[in-house]
Amino acid sequence: QVQLVESGGGSVQSGGSLRLSCAASGYLDSSYDMAWFRQVPGEGREGVAAVASDGSTSYADSVKGRFTISRDNAENTLYLQMNSLKPEDTAMYYCAAAPYYSGSRPLSFYKYNSWGQGTQVTVSS
Repeated sequence: QVQLVESGGGSVQSGGSLRLSCAASGYLDSSYDMAWFRQVPGEGREGVAAVASDGSTSYADSVKGRFTISRDNAENTLYLQMNSLKPEDTAMYYCAAAPYYSGSRPLSFYKYNSWGQGTQVTVSS
């Protein structure tokens, strides 16, 4: 079983930056694909960025050029560097993990079978 714990959320003004972290433990290694999702009340969970076990990355169009996903396999930690934040980035952010052999696209909700509890990001104008 995989456990994921997010941290680093908070409140910032538009144009600011935040760095989210996701500490992973349990039966997980570098062969896992990992991703960040976000969700606002009343809407579905949206894929933001993903990094596969081979290091390839995927980003939602809305965050390309502003967000960077990275992973430290030695520390079992996933990161999301968020720059030039906008009010529309306000959401609960979730870390997710899936075995590399799982199907579906990198930013598809259905690909991932392990989820953290989330960390809130609020961007004010």
